[in-house]
Amino acid sequence: MRFYNIFFSPTGGTKKVADIVAKGTKLEAEKIDLIKEPDKLMKVKFEKKDLCLVAVPSYGGRIPSVVTDMFRKVKADGTKAILVAVFGNRMIDDTLLELQDVLEASGFVCIAGMEAVAEHSLMHQFGTGRPDQQDEKELLEFAAKIMQNSEAQRTPAFPGNRPYREYGGVPLKPVANGTCTSCGLCAKECPAGAIPLNNPKLTDKDKCISCMHCVAVCPKKARNCSKFISFIAGKKMKKVCSGRKENKLYL
Repeated sequence: MRFYNIFFSPTGGTKKVADIVAKGTKLEAEKIDLIKEPDKLMKVKFEKKDLCLVAVPSYGGRIPSVVTDMFRKVKADGTKAILVAVFGNRMIDDTLLELQDVLEASGFVCIAGMEAVAEHSLMHQFGTGRPDQQDEKELLEFAAKIMQNSEAQRTPAFPGNRPYREYGGVPLKPVANGTCTSCGLCAKECPAGAIPLNNPKLTDKDKCISCMHCVAVCPKKARNCSKFISFIAGKKMKKVCSGRKENKLYL
């Protein structure tokens, strides 16, 4: 049996969660970073005896559209999958349910799932520092429980609704500032192809999914969003993102 730790983590929060859960399985994991090495997913032959951990962030209660596009090109053979929806201290809405549908359409069998909190990728004042020590303890316990039931072939009842909630994106689109050196790293790693390689100072706002990966990886900290729009958005989100949200396990 091979165990794959597959994650889409633009700003690092989802990767942190995925690594903790993978550690809790006590299996040796082969990592597939869907941003750093997206082609690797297409090269794997997923077999029935394998196990996959698939972790994605929740964007407006949905999975990132680029992740859906990636898995449409994958063909599994009844491969078991553990689903993880990572959210920035708001809620996951239809994320797990949509991820289940996407994976099952590609031949996976979803045997467990969880929702886990990480620091918000846009508004860092929400879920600050998470996953923290308490989260790690809970996620490790979740992983242990999943492994105890890993032979199960049944799919849990995940939260969410079909049709999924509508998500039209957010107005926060990062742009380059005066310190940009046009090194091109952001363009090479943009999962949505929204930054042209020949002019990385530009951003195609129609393609941009506001994942903030370009902001996170820029060595010069030369990409950012409008402070005014960020301030207004933070005020609107304060009510639903305040307090400590819980991690949840579905078996």
